[in-house]
Amino acid sequence: MTRRRIPIRSRWRRQARRFGISLLFVVVGSGLWYAQERDYRDQLSWMGVPTWEAPSPLTLHRVLRNQGFLVGWSDVRVSPLWVSYLLHAVEEPRAGARPDFRRDWRTLWPIAADSYFGSGYDRGHLAPNYAIAVVHGREAQRDTFTMSNMSPQRPDLNRRLWQRLEEVVIDHFVPRFGVVQVITGPVFPPRWLDNVTNRVGLVEVPEAFYKIIVVPAEEPRALAFLMPQEVSGGEPLDDYLVSIDEVEARTGLDFFPRLPGGVAEVLEGEVVTEGWGLDEVARLPGRFQ
Repeated sequence: MTRRRIPIRSRWRRQARRFGISLLFVVVGSGLWYAQERDYRDQLSWMGVPTWEAPSPLTLHRVLRNQGFLVGWSDVRVSPLWVSYLLHAVEEPRAGARPDFRRDWRTLWPIAADSYFGSGYDRGHLAPNYAIAVVHGREAQRDTFTMSNMSPQRPDLNRRLWQRLEEVVIDHFVPRFGVVQVITGPVFPPRWLDNVTNRVGLVEVPEAFYKIIVVPAEEPRALAFLMPQEVSGGEPLDDYLVSIDEVEARTGLDFFPRLPGGVAEVLEGEVVTEGWGLDEVARLPGRFQ
């Protein structure tokens, strides 16, 4: 029995056709994934996720998608660089019991639930447990306990001043405005070499933390806070008000890359507290104090 030999040119054409079909599926599939991913990011961020003014090896990061919030994760600093989430008013705010801390297997380095033990630092949430739980649900609350959402915070900051600010955002600003965008994260020393050995295990320790709260609107309003690690915890919140420009200068981030230049200049360059009712809540004790 003789076998029919397929001409080399015909075989090449057939392989090229198969490759072309496979490539088409990859391109279409990637396009659909990118569109879906961008839609999801847009749901959790106003005017785009943060970008960098001057990219460098220290700015390399990946966006980790979670239920209810996004994390800009750095495998160089072994730390989140920013966390972005939207909060809106709910009729009956309630949250379940605190879940257990757990490792995030998407990170390059193994940061475990016990990695901070004995360091003197708390596992400080950036996307807050309570606010995310009441707005985005139980699964989102569980995601806030992944270690990629944690940053080393001194106890008086984490359990007192920082917690008080988180509570004011969800208990007062959200009901007042209906919807707020929050971007929060660590601030590291300006010279990386000065901080290269200041780590909790593998995690680089920040010198301060920022939180930016924006009311999305045609004429948006914003407040920004910058809190150092060394606080006593009972200070008035408005002692730590800064402009968004100052936070951008300290972090190198552009927090609202799609914001028109004129609007950005006003929103980011000024500290305007009018309409926030901040003086009514700046000295409130924390929920658990």
